[in-house]
Amino acid sequence: MAERKKLPIGEEFFRNIRTKGFYYVDKTKFISDLLKNRGSVNLFTRPRRFGKSLNLDMLKSFFEVDADASLFEGLKITRETELCAQHMGKYPVIAFTLKDVSGESYDDALKIMSQVLKKEARRHQYLLESDRLTEIDKNSLQELYAKYLEEDVQQESIALLSEMLAKHYGTGVIILIDEYDVPLDKAYQNRYYPQMVRLIRSLFSQALKTNEHLEFAVITGCLRIAKESIFTGLNNFMVHSISDIDFAEYFGFTDCEVRDILKYYGVEKRFEDIKEWYDGYHFGHVDVYCPWDVLNQCYRLCANADAKMDSHWENSSSNAIIQDMIEDATETTKAEIEALISGEYVEKLLVPELTYTDLDSRDVEIRQTYLWSVLFATGYLTVAGETGGGYHRLAIPNQEVLGIYQKKIRSWFKVKAISNSAKWKEFCAAVRDGDAETFQNLFNEFMSDSISIRDTFVKKELKENFYHGMLLGLLKAEGSWITKSNAESGIGYTDITLTVPSGKIGCIIEVKYAENGRFDSACCEAVKQIEDGGYVSALKQEGMRTIHKYGIACYKKTCRVTYSRQE
Repeated sequence: MAERKKLPIGEEFFRNIRTKGFYYVDKTKFISDLLKNRGSVNLFTRPRRFGKSLNLDMLKSFFEVDADASLFEGLKITRETELCAQHMGKYPVIAFTLKDVSGESYDDALKIMSQVLKKEARRHQYLLESDRLTEIDKNSLQELYAKYLEEDVQQESIALLSEMLAKHYGTGVIILIDEYDVPLDKAYQNRYYPQMVRLIRSLFSQALKTNEHLEFAVITGCLRIAKESIFTGLNNFMVHSISDIDFAEYFGFTDCEVRDILKYYGVEKRFEDIKEWYDGYHFGHVDVYCPWDVLNQCYRLCANADAKMDSHWENSSSNAIIQDMIEDATETTKAEIEALISGEYVEKLLVPELTYTDLDSRDVEIRQTYLWSVLFATGYLTVAGETGGGYHRLAIPNQEVLGIYQKKIRSWFKVKAISNSAKWKEFCAAVRDGDAETFQNLFNEFMSDSISIRDTFVKKELKENFYHGMLLGLLKAEGSWITKSNAESGIGYTDITLTVPSGKIGCIIEVKYAENGRFDSACCEAVKQIEDGGYVSALKQEGMRTIHKYGIACYKKTCRVTYSRQE
């Protein structure tokens, strides 16, 4: 049996995937669709980890002069022989990513931008030996090889490089820019946004607007920054967002592609789990999965076919926007978040073009509209239908993203509850001493100011997971205790145990969701699980002399605590 190909986790270079034994999901028809439907400048906006960088590198590998045709053998694009003969390997290409352009100050960001632009200039240093360039041309190019590119040199660098490439090759230049909005995001966070906007606007204007040597350009990013901010005056500028039908299937994995991957690696029986956790995004008319999640989880399943589903995308991208939204939440927004994490949808007006400054607007309504729009554009929400007038039904796409919301909400809940140190200490003392009534009253009080899970179609286990997490956060904050949560089921916590070493005290806590407010039956279920689970024996073996057993039933923002004690 032939050895299986490697999973291309984090591999963004097309050549490596095609020559080093990696599995490749064929997206090469993107090339022909682009050529048939392109503008002069083409912006593709998609969330992080949906294959934007790999697609750009694929374009570079196809179009660049002296392209290696063997990289595309057996792929869909080669069926279009006339197109390949006309375009493969026919253009000089300028390609770079701005994903690392950041810094605590504008000067720091300029240094990194200088490095990025110099690196691409070095890739074309053969121009310095070109017999088609004059000495004046070559002297101009020398500026791009300086130790540091000053701001004005950076602004004209891509236009200059494209002019020299066009002279050398006698044809138009293709420009590929990846993650164009990252420097703007970092600049907004570190308070030098106006300076970065000016730099990017000037760089793009010279390279894309007034550049007679441009064949066409492809730009990728997460957000569509307002044209007036960055792309002022560009003609034939085409935007392809996650709402657009065209090109929808080329970013992310389709249902069929995921089935093929799982079948190839022999883990197709876990398809429904993969679908629940990582599907749910709607790009145009296509339902797609996050590739980063599918590949990482497939890797785990290859090692253990019964491995639990886990969150992968969360740790690969910033979740600061979620935190901002929760911290800035009005009572109305809290209610809307409750609906989302309960599996419902909210209806919101989406703004297609964004400016980061609008996120700081003093107008609460404007600020909230932009926040919802950013959450949608960055993959934290997906469209579940339209209602007209620019309004869309938005929902959490899948189980992984639901977990991100829940974690942020629990973190916010913990900080707020612990900030009232007197009540939190009283709560901890009640847990330690077996004071079930105070435990119940204070946990209810904490929850009354939080966000609950509604009694909707969301799985019971997931509701329990939410309340488990809230309680666990409060208990783990007590640093002198040893608090453990067993999470072997893959869908939530099975129980919480804690020990108070100084007092030889152990606590067993089981949380259940009381569907439709049936507290009594939920408490009985929790108590039965404690008794059947053998948790008491384990704590006795650890030397605990007093053991408190708590069965907790939660429903919306209310809990009921049942208690028993064992010496």
